[in-house]
Amino acid sequence: MRDEVLSLYHGLPAPARSAAATLRGLYLHMWRYGPETGRIKAEATERDGWSDDQWRVWREERLARVLHRAATRVPFYREQWARRRRAGDRASHEVLENWPILEKDAVRENSRAFLADDCNPRRMFHEQTSGTTGKPLDIWRSRLTVSTLYALADVRSDLWHGVPPRARYARLGGQLVTPVRQRRPPFWVWNVVMRQLYMSTYHLAPDLIPHYLDALKRYRIVYLAGYSSSLVALAQEALRLGRRDLRMLVAFTNAEPLHEDQRAVISEAFHCPVRETYGMTETVAHGSECPAGRLHLWPEVGHVEVLGEDGWAAPGESGEFIGTGLLNPDMPFIRYRVGDRGRLAPPGERCPCGRTLPLIAAVEGRTNDVLLTRDGRQVWWLNPVFYGLPVRQSQVAQDSLERLTVRVAPAPGFGPGNAKTIVDRLRSRMGDVEVDLQIVEEVPRTSNGKLKAIVCNLSEEEREVAMRGSPAAP
Repeated sequence: MRDEVLSLYHGLPAPARSAAATLRGLYLHMWRYGPETGRIKAEATERDGWSDDQWRVWREERLARVLHRAATRVPFYREQWARRRRAGDRASHEVLENWPILEKDAVRENSRAFLADDCNPRRMFHEQTSGTTGKPLDIWRSRLTVSTLYALADVRSDLWHGVPPRARYARLGGQLVTPVRQRRPPFWVWNVVMRQLYMSTYHLAPDLIPHYLDALKRYRIVYLAGYSSSLVALAQEALRLGRRDLRMLVAFTNAEPLHEDQRAVISEAFHCPVRETYGMTETVAHGSECPAGRLHLWPEVGHVEVLGEDGWAAPGESGEFIGTGLLNPDMPFIRYRVGDRGRLAPPGERCPCGRTLPLIAAVEGRTNDVLLTRDGRQVWWLNPVFYGLPVRQSQVAQDSLERLTVRVAPAPGFGPGNAKTIVDRLRSRMGDVEVDLQIVEEVPRTSNGKLKAIVCNLSEEEREVAMRGSPAAP
């Protein structure tokens, strides 16, 4: 939403903001659902039980079509392959292994170069990423791509977990539905068309959260969806207040990794299972957690490879996720560096739920949110630093190879001993670093409402020093 439009919207009274949200919901519903939706859902449900051979044949056929279209109809790739041919490279563009890794910066610099030349962007759904690491990415999708994606989501989230059609739900997200400066409710809008209570993530202060909990009750919300950190903030306050009247069918997390301590808190507060989802605006990989607690990839969306430190990783080994989009042939991203790291389960590993969709063993975090030690170690798993401590929110930011800034929003009972424990635990993982521990009411969120638990602010020079593994002090 443009700044001037957003300013006008924020000047509306609360009922008018909900009316505007409903109009937006009507527009989105027209893009997301159509006469083909039922067929797509039925086909997706059938594919959930396909054999490995069926999936292999389907993936090879779809991948071949996407690679050919990318090389012949997408300007960026067509020019890339033309340069290779002029240089004497005769590698086939029909083989995925012959394609280089695509970086985000290439897409940011000229997003339209990735749009097939037989497409009209004016007739496509336009979306932008948050742009928290720089210029946002512009993404275009056809209506069929959009409706297919949402049909898959309905099957592999709502349907898997018994959510009835048209159930009322609450989403905690980063849209500025309420002015950030506002300190009185409502901190949400009610979208009548989508039966969605969209709640601001920017107002999750302890003194304001009781209003959120009351709204969940008043709007008769059936299930929740939102950032892991936002749902945890709600859950912690619900438990502190002894609210036992908020019972959900399920809670879905997105956009941030879900850790087991977070899952436990959300589940206890809302008396429901908590299921993780995975995906990104670029539409090269999506996944969702089944009732058995395993995270399944959606092969229709993309093909995922894992790049380790010394080359392509074997199944079960950690590395960076590299995704090739299969759902959006009009703006295909081939071997795109997603920015996440994790592990895939070995081929053939079966889930107790009986579905044959491939499994993600773990989503471990963002590659640009990895801390570095002076001796070259990469440290990204810092959740245990806060285990068992009265902490509502936390963030560890690396300012230099010798200094960390830790922001802690404490829960009742937090004291000097807890602060010392945090510092000691960090030093046991990061070495002899200076730790500046700051007590804050709320950990600042990013421009799109996410709470980043790990932030690396190292310069390129410091990163190079660390990656060389130099043991000497500067």
